[in-house]
Amino acid sequence: MLSPIFILILILGYFALLMTIAYFTSRKANNQTFFTANRSAPWYLVAFGMVGASLSGVTFISVPGWVGDSGFSYFQVVLGYWAGYIIVAFVLLPIYYRQNLTSIYQYLKDRFGDNSHKVGALSFFISRVLGASFRLFLVAIVLQQFIFEAWGIPYEITVVISIVLIWVYTQKGGIKTIVWTDTLQTLLMLTAVGLTLYHLGNTLNLNPLEILSEVRYNDYTRTWVTEDLFARNHFLKSFVGGVFITICMTGLDQDMMQKNLTCRTLKAAQTNMVVFSLVLVAVTLLFLILGVMIVLYAAQNQIMTPLMEGSPKTDLLFPEIAINGGLGIEVGVIFILGLIAAAYSSADSALTSLTTSFCIDFLKLEQYSERQQQKIRKQTHMGMSLVLILVVIAFKYVLDRNVIDGLLTVASYTYGPLLGLFAFGIFTPFQIKDRRVWTVVISSMLLIVGVGNIPPEVLGGYQIGYELLPLNGLLTFMGLWLIRQKKLPSNQGTSPSETATKGS
Repeated sequence: MLSPIFILILILGYFALLMTIAYFTSRKANNQTFFTANRSAPWYLVAFGMVGASLSGVTFISVPGWVGDSGFSYFQVVLGYWAGYIIVAFVLLPIYYRQNLTSIYQYLKDRFGDNSHKVGALSFFISRVLGASFRLFLVAIVLQQFIFEAWGIPYEITVVISIVLIWVYTQKGGIKTIVWTDTLQTLLMLTAVGLTLYHLGNTLNLNPLEILSEVRYNDYTRTWVTEDLFARNHFLKSFVGGVFITICMTGLDQDMMQKNLTCRTLKAAQTNMVVFSLVLVAVTLLFLILGVMIVLYAAQNQIMTPLMEGSPKTDLLFPEIAINGGLGIEVGVIFILGLIAAAYSSADSALTSLTTSFCIDFLKLEQYSERQQQKIRKQTHMGMSLVLILVVIAFKYVLDRNVIDGLLTVASYTYGPLLGLFAFGIFTPFQIKDRRVWTVVISSMLLIVGVGNIPPEVLGGYQIGYELLPLNGLLTFMGLWLIRQKKLPSNQGTSPSETATKGS
């Protein structure tokens, strides 16, 4: 069993290593370094680091916790993710590189106008604040449960400490620092999974192939849900939902695209995306196998799911076993490092991308002098940190479900406007009445909230799942169609859909 003081020393040592990386990557840094890494990042570093950023603390803890309730059904969503990454690589990336964008929402300004630009940037802002906060919430509750609770330190202070540490090592080098820290963090996370699998396998006399082949583990490894289309996790709904979640949460998300746009060329960025997508599928399968082993180990050793505020919290079962489950100190040590790495590899880039988007999309940073730009960027970076602190603290009191399920559900509501706007811009030649775009987006959001809260019994037992996201995008697209204008203004030039066709 690891003592709280030992875990704290371990974390501080890890952050000292991150600060060392930040020191070397932020020398002579300017705003272009912070926002784009001067477009000089090697694609293989970006690809490897993105594995950790995409999985994050949510996958690291929440997916193993999911297995006990839903088996391998999450893998259906992951296959949809893979298809979505291919679409992002060969449809969206060419547009972003051709227009040499820093914030991808500048595309909406060029295509439709200022209101569409603001809608896109605001949708991202809300989505990423909530998404990053979900991930930070996970690491905060683990730190609280296994370190700070023993010393009587409030949860709120734990959250402040967690985010201040991120701010410290990202505030100068920005995305250039993150490309390198993500590489370290992904390595630690995968080492943690591999080591835990090894020790659990020895204890249970099982290996991953036995988990997948033994009929007696069917309850945990059942992947395909095809019998009942009305089920929330039916294959078709999960796969299609996964495709659109990736398109939105990666391809239309400043956070993930900012890393891709640090590559030297479009071809390098596309190679990064394809390689990364294949690795991600394989790694997620390892997480699901780990989840089965955790559930079996807990049952064999009569380890109860830890309580939080009096209720069982499956997201805490993996840390409970790794730290207090008798697997050895090395498992506990690498788990803590892997958890912190997984959570912060996502949160640090989220903080940077929020700063980037707010500076460029809302504050119009380019209209200021270089000296003023530096000052505004630093102030915004600090402001975004404060926003994350407040939202993560709030989550403790409002979140009542498995974190990854909650994250994907929220995405269905917040990314829909982005999906509709980008799809209309890419696949139609029309302009829109830009001043009316707010009405379209708000109306579609209200409709989706209403649809998402329809009780299953009203729909004959049909449970609405991740299909809310493409439905939200479709409603937005239809609304934009109603406010379309038949001809592009003369200064608009060739439409993006025509440009994309010519470039493909």
